[in-house]
Amino acid sequence: MTPTKALQLALAAIVILLLAGLAAPKWLLFLATMAASHGLAILGVVVLTRGGGATFGQGLFFAIGAYGAAMASVQLGITDAVLRALLGTLSAGLIAGLVAPLLARYRGIFFAMLTLALSMVAYGILSKWSALGGTDGFNLPRPTVLGMQLETVWADYILYGLTVMFSALAGAAVAVYFRSSSGLASLAVRGNDLRVEYLGASPRALLALNFTIAGALGGLGGALTGLALGHVDPQFAYWTTSGEFVFAAILAGYQSVAAVFVASLLLEVVRSFSNLYFPNTWQLALGVFLLLVVLFRPGGIGSLWSGRKAKPPLPDPDGERTVSCKEGTAT
Repeated sequence: MTPTKALQLALAAIVILLLAGLAAPKWLLFLATMAASHGLAILGVVVLTRGGGATFGQGLFFAIGAYGAAMASVQLGITDAVLRALLGTLSAGLIAGLVAPLLARYRGIFFAMLTLALSMVAYGILSKWSALGGTDGFNLPRPTVLGMQLETVWADYILYGLTVMFSALAGAAVAVYFRSSSGLASLAVRGNDLRVEYLGASPRALLALNFTIAGALGGLGGALTGLALGHVDPQFAYWTTSGEFVFAAILAGYQSVAAVFVASLLLEVVRSFSNLYFPNTWQLALGVFLLLVVLFRPGGIGSLWSGRKAKPPLPDPDGERTVSCKEGTAT
């Protein structure tokens, strides 16, 4: 996908969703805001797993982004929502970039457990740090947008629109990255990292890059979630939060960026209604829902419109064999 086409699709999605938000009830507006902001963190997990990484610590960057945006308001006096979201993204991306070279040395369960350990260390620090509210966290003042105070009637819609715009633009950027040389090489690392090394690319460097991108996306999602909730707490870094992101990433698959946000919305809807009608067994309902998707659509929701059957191999006049695959051709 070219950058121009990705930007056009993103702008079209923004216009459609903003118009739909005008007719949506308040409860659905908040649900969609949470789905879009969480979808950014889930997209980070997809970026990482698409390149062969497995993370159970995305909540770490989700919390860093949320607390970074919150501290920008409390300590620096920055009230603008856009600046706070960008600062949360930057803080999470910097932390991810610092630890990425270390984590990129590992693969599989070791990589996953290290990310989980870092996330739980952050949870412990945030829970014990009384200056940040401890286990209760702290509330945030209502932000401004481009210097304008948010009226109570329009506050939810404006935060929804802001989240939609950030999510659409970030999704377009990731879609372009998936089709770039680094994105396609990351997909090759998922298949066989040794062959990628023979081609002259560094699987470790690609994994570190994907981890940094995943951290920045998680930070943006956390910052937007904190803005919408008006509250941050250490639960953002807890392992169950990371587990939900992995849950939705499996549900979405790695073939489509749009599927990530669809899966995030489905997760929020199923969780909300399951919690309403089955308050004591809503986790069971979520588990059954994921089991059905894995059994009948193992490629995830994205495979519904992105799946393409592989073409049969074509003979090569030089005697070599050309093999077709979903992402291109290999000789």
